[in-house]
Parts: sequence; C-alpha cells; structure tokens
Amino acid sequence: MEKMLIRVAHSPDSDDAFMFYALATERLPTGPYRFRHVLEDIESLNRKAVRGEYEVTAVSIHAYAYISDKYALLPSGASMGERYGPIVVARRPFAPSELRGKTIGIPGLLTSAYLALKLFEPDFKALAISFDQIMDAVQKGHVDAGLLIHEGQLTYVQEGLHKVVDLGEWWNDETKLPLPLGGNAIRRDLGLEHVHEISRLLRESIRYALDHREDALQHALRYARDLSQKQADQFVGMYVNRRTLDYGPEGRAAVQMFLDRAYAAGLIPHPIIPEFV
Repeated sequence: MEKMLIRVAHSPDSDDAFMFYALATERLPTGPYRFRHVLEDIESLNRKAVRGEYEVTAVSIHAYAYISDKYALLPSGASMGERYGPIVVARRPFAPSELRGKTIGIPGLLTSAYLALKLFEPDFKALAISFDQIMDAVQKGHVDAGLLIHEGQLTYVQEGLHKVVDLGEWWNDETKLPLPLGGNAIRRDLGLEHVHEISRLLRESIRYALDHREDALQHALRYARDLSQKQADQFVGMYVNRRTLDYGPEGRAAVQMFLDRAYAAGLIPHPIIPEFV
C-alpha cells in the first residue's frame, strides 16, 4: 500500500533541524506515512499557511490568527522565549524609548517578532527584509535598527551591533510568562485520526532528539549558519526543551495572552481562541 505523503515545512535553522532529526534520518517507524521535509524561511511559511499549502508547517503564533480556520496547533514543536527572544539591535547604543519613529528592519509582517515589537512600541516604520539580511542592513545604515530572529540573537555582538531591547525579557517582565514565538500547525482537513497519529510521530521525533542530543546536534550543525558548535548547542537549548515537547498550561496561557493583547491593540482582526490537537 502506498504511504500517505505528509509534507513537513519548517525553517532551515538548527533548532528545527534538531527537532526533526529522527524523521529526517528515518530513525523512527512512520507507519502509513511518508514524510517529506520542506525548508523555507518563516515568513514564506506563514504566507503559504494562509493558503493552506502544507499538511504540517512551522508557523509564527502571530500568523496563527490568520490560519486558525485551516490549521490546529500541535501540542509539540513550540518555540518559546524564556526571558529571551527577538532582539532589536542598532549600530550605536540608544534607549528603547528612542525606537519611536525609527525605521526598523523586520523579518516579516506575520512574524511573532514583529507583533511583539508592535506591542512594545507601536510607533515605528517597518521595513520587511529577509531575516538573514537584517544585520547587514543595520550595518550599512539602510535602517535605524533591526529586529533579529534565529541565530542573529547570538551573533550580533561579534558583528559590532548593540542591543536596544530583548523582547523576550520585556514580555516576561510584563506578564511573567514565556514569549510564544512559533509552533507547528497541522491542517484540519486531514481528519482526526491522521491528525492525532501525525502529532504523536512529531512529538516522538522531538523526544528522540532530546534523548540522542549529540547525534541530533551534529545533524543540526549543518543548518547552523556560521555558528560555532558551542553557539549551536546554546541556540538549540534555547528553543528545543521541555516546552517543545508540550506547551503546558503556562505555554498555552502565554499563547492566549499574546493573541488577546494583539487583538486589544488592533493588531489582528478578530479574537482567537487557539485550538491545540
């Protein structure tokens, strides 16, 4: 019997590579499913999720507000910032209050990083730039500041840039909760039986990586974009941990609060009650 193709779309970075190591290298039996991994930047995945393109996709929690009719959130695969998260950087030190009115390079209008920044400072001009070009745009003066996601959160100092604000720190000070950045979503039209079984397999992939950390980390290093092994290990530890296996009550509360505050601020079009598989 031909196996059912499930496309799993995620970012080409070390934490996602670590998370899906077991599936990508066929370390787990997958039963009636055949998994194909699709690697694209998160803003592209957000846009394609709006169209319902992939069966399983990484998605920004911000973007979930626009796809909740098509997708449910998987209980595993979350990226949560525990007093850390996207960082605004600039060529020179200045106070966070000085961001008002500035032109800031952002990694996409549907990213959670952008939504968190709008909650922090509503008054700025956003310029969407590919996430891996933002530091260069800041260095060349094309923007006043840049909003960094992925590995840039660890490497901006060696590029001579200065932190203006860490949005994960700010969010925790505001709410005492982790900052919900990304999750894995699954298309509802697959049907409940498939949704639950695929959810189990993806969770087992994450558990396998955590149980075989060194092997999974070696695999993830291929996607680490100039990080040293020590930095890659640190980055993976930031975003693949106990909350990645399951949001837990605190993580789910953080998602709800993030979306509630976004709606109250007029940043998403309607209230959202996240549905988890």
